[in-house]
Amino acid sequence: MSTPVPPTNDPQDREIDDVVNTHSRRRPGWVIPAAVLAALALLAALLFGLTGRSKTTDVDAAAPASTGPDAQAAAGTARTRDQIKADGTIKIGVFSDKAPFGSVDANGTYVGYDIVYAERIAKDLGVKLELVPVEAASRVEFLTSAKVDAILANFTVTPERAAKVDFAKPYMKVSLGAVSPTGAKITDIKQLQGKKTIVVKGTTAETYLTKEHPELELLSFEQYTEATNALLDGRGAAWVTDNTEALAFSLQNDGKFTTGITTLGPTDTIAAAVQKGNTSLRTWLDEELVTLGKENFFHTAFDKTLKPAYGDAAKADDLVVEGGKA
Repeated sequence: MSTPVPPTNDPQDREIDDVVNTHSRRRPGWVIPAAVLAALALLAALLFGLTGRSKTTDVDAAAPASTGPDAQAAAGTARTRDQIKADGTIKIGVFSDKAPFGSVDANGTYVGYDIVYAERIAKDLGVKLELVPVEAASRVEFLTSAKVDAILANFTVTPERAAKVDFAKPYMKVSLGAVSPTGAKITDIKQLQGKKTIVVKGTTAETYLTKEHPELELLSFEQYTEATNALLDGRGAAWVTDNTEALAFSLQNDGKFTTGITTLGPTDTIAAAVQKGNTSLRTWLDEELVTLGKENFFHTAFDKTLKPAYGDAAKADDLVVEGGKA
């Protein structure tokens, strides 16, 4: 007569024991064939293996989630100044097609007024710089979703935008302008009635014209290159944009285009922006502007990036804000 297998604490093992003992009780003196024992042992091993894999899966599922910058971006959580320094990289959203403020040159290198500022921010934070291309209409979304830590894409401060993001103190001032073909120069907004006016989506130009001049027909584009191409091929009578851009475009096109309206609407300021509530980074940016103002940083940046585009058409004091004081 076979000896019953000693019980264990594992319920699956106890089930195997019950099978063995049941057969033993039914037939006194009967010995379970070796083949049956082998089959039962194999069954126990398989059941244990399945249980082991299940436990391993549970441990993997309970592993802590990543807390790095990519995980924070996925959650839409902004990084503080200290977190940026700890991670070693700052992500700044800039334009890639808006010379002379932010564009990519023939060598694939970012250049422009905003780029110089972004490089200095990274240097003074002691971190690497990652430039992220943005469109005008996506600037707010890139901040709210934490795809970038800050925006320097020629971002005009408005009450509507300030309700969604936090602006640092300004580093530039600007108003709207209108550029048109020299042979059909637009010098007054009334001349655009019955004609198509080119704007870029998400800009102050689009907002201003929609609100103040609803009688105008707007031809809206996502990208600045699309807007300038529309002006070049005659799809619109004029392009309304920041006067700094209008002047630069006129000068870059050998007299074929003229900025006939140099001041349209109110004078606004341009500033860096961060996610709403990111006080630590915004405060640092404000303090950085004071430091940069002591060395006339933005006048130097103007001479390096904007003066070659504007020549005598614009002076640094007309556009530059030092120390965050507009």
